[in-house]
Amino acid sequence: MSRLVAAVAALSILLTAGTARAQDMPDVGKLLGFVQWGGLLFSLLVVAGAVLALRVLGGVSERLGHRFSNRRLQIHKLESVLGFLVYVVTALACVGLTFRLDATALTVLGGTIAVALGFAMRDLVAGVVAGITIIFERPFQVGDRISLAGQYGDVLRIGLRSVQLRTLDHNVVTIPNNRVFTDVPSSANYGSLEMQVAMEFHVGVDQDVRLAVDLVREACLTSPYVSLTRDVPVYAKQIIASGQVAVVLRARPYVLDTRYEEAFWSEVHLRVLETFREHDIRPPALWMRDDDELAGPVPQPGRRTAA
Repeated sequence: MSRLVAAVAALSILLTAGTARAQDMPDVGKLLGFVQWGGLLFSLLVVAGAVLALRVLGGVSERLGHRFSNRRLQIHKLESVLGFLVYVVTALACVGLTFRLDATALTVLGGTIAVALGFAMRDLVAGVVAGITIIFERPFQVGDRISLAGQYGDVLRIGLRSVQLRTLDHNVVTIPNNRVFTDVPSSANYGSLEMQVAMEFHVGVDQDVRLAVDLVREACLTSPYVSLTRDVPVYAKQIIASGQVAVVLRARPYVLDTRYEEAFWSEVHLRVLETFREHDIRPPALWMRDDDELAGPVPQPGRRTAA
């Protein structure tokens, strides 16, 4: 709805700018002569009908997405395309009803719109061009979980001017489309319900690392949120962090639906903590030196205390 209001406001700005500059720009004065003021009222009715159609479309899409959850992404994509068509048809209908279009009117209208876009609608035009680019190049899709402009969440809408994301905190963030040209968008699932969820666990170098790898893999595979159609690789690597030598275990399981990412991540971590405690697998420890060794020429590790 806000996008349609913005479009109507832009049209009002265009007409106001034309009135203010009619004396300095003869073409604008000619353009005002082609305006059908009665048709302008009908254009407002068309805009109101488009707003109602978009609300109905959004409600139907939301209900169908809840009822047919396995087709949720396809339903949202169809809603995005239909919404795009509603915008285009509404804009064309408003122009056709507001102006008497002939060869002269088209010439004057084209020149005036070019001037108005250059001064008052540069950002809007950039957003529209970026929106068309997103529709055709598809760096991400409706329903994808993406990272864009420092935000991470699910794509709710791809409009002509902006992209709407719902973050993991359930905030709806509106990002101008032209940020796609300056940032690097990253899609975690790209049209699929499944998504890889990276997890890391740290254990001491003196622990049973192979057993720890098996326990991490088992915790992932026994979760109700895991996708069993994918393998669950677990990689081990020795690192040095904050002066400590440790082994980091990196698991790469897939969650069956992006909506369960946080629940999956939390449950696996709880399972790993419990099983590590049962098998006495401990995290990295901090090596400390005795006080009398500090004065020695070659300090050596002394007692070992749990971190």
